[in-house]
Amino acid sequence: MTRPPTAAQRRVIDAADPVTGRLRGTETQLAALVKRGLAFRHPRPPHDHFLTPAGHRIREAEPEAPEEPEARPATGLFAARVGGEEDAPDAGPARVREVHSAWQGLLELRRMTNPDGATDRPCAWERTHLVQAAALALEAAGHRPAGGDTDGYRVRATPQPEAVAVREPDAGALRACAATLEKAGWQVGEHTEPRTGDRYLLASPRRA
Repeated sequence: MTRPPTAAQRRVIDAADPVTGRLRGTETQLAALVKRGLAFRHPRPPHDHFLTPAGHRIREAEPEAPEEPEARPATGLFAARVGGEEDAPDAGPARVREVHSAWQGLLELRRMTNPDGATDRPCAWERTHLVQAAALALEAAGHRPAGGDTDGYRVRATPQPEAVAVREPDAGALRACAATLEKAGWQVGEHTEPRTGDRYLLASPRRA
């Protein structure tokens, strides 16, 4: 049996980016996680470290003995724009770089966790984080999320298993969202809301 990570290593794992699994820590801490098979070093510059599937399982598991029960602040953790947020991040160059990095990290996670190494098909993490995964695909492709008083896409959970709803008042922009999600490996269908007549998308991660 593999020994559980130390308290310091667990803090590094817990602080990983919730979307990409990107890690921040000392070289010694990161090297130790790589040695344990909980992280890998990206082969391309800037050679960031990311959680492996085993590392993600540890991060998502309940800690056996929570020595430091304080909640991690939401600030500093990446979250894709789902549309309609009250406190939306600035849509400047820094945000563009952050979104691009998150999308590249997600593609790497696909390569690492899909059995055939495919990057054109969603991975298991995306199927358990549907709204964030779909929103990241849209934001990374340059689609505009809805703001407090501006139109744009809105990604929401649905009662259907493995499906999200994407709404966008502009018909052309809605079709563009559909094309982006299909390119990102999602199955997409366009539907009409019975009560309002509004068109919306239902999108599910493709398995094959």
